[in-house]
Amino acid sequence: MQFTVPQFIEHDPKIFGPLTFRQSIFVGIALAGCFIFYFTIGKTNLLLFIFISAILLGTAGALAFVKINGRSLPVVFMNIFSFSIGPKLYIWKKKEMAPKFIKRAGPLKIEEKEETKSLRFAEKSRLKKLSNQIETKI
Repeated sequence: MQFTVPQFIEHDPKIFGPLTFRQSIFVGIALAGCFIFYFTIGKTNLLLFIFISAILLGTAGALAFVKINGRSLPVVFMNIFSFSIGPKLYIWKKKEMAPKFIKRAGPLKIEEKEETKSLRFAEKSRLKKLSNQIETKI
């Protein structure tokens, strides 16, 4: 018995509990920053420490867990940056074609219709079947 197996699966292994390596790096750097800020700012100005820590942890959480169209937020930012910085060259090449003229020899003649052949209809669309074949590389 044959089973269809999807080919395009992206799966990052879980390294530290429920977090992948990249997610744990983002969260770890944010926690280390909060630890440093506590001993530098937190003892004198607790409200400023809470504000900075909330921004730092929120940014790290967004970088670690938010996905836009299946892509992580750092990848989206890198794509935006590379598109903004990279060169953009749009070239449109118009194909030159000679104009076509039709000559009329005389008045149009209406030909009598002969027996019309019945149309053949194809079966249901094969689009779903083709997409399944592409995904499973059969």
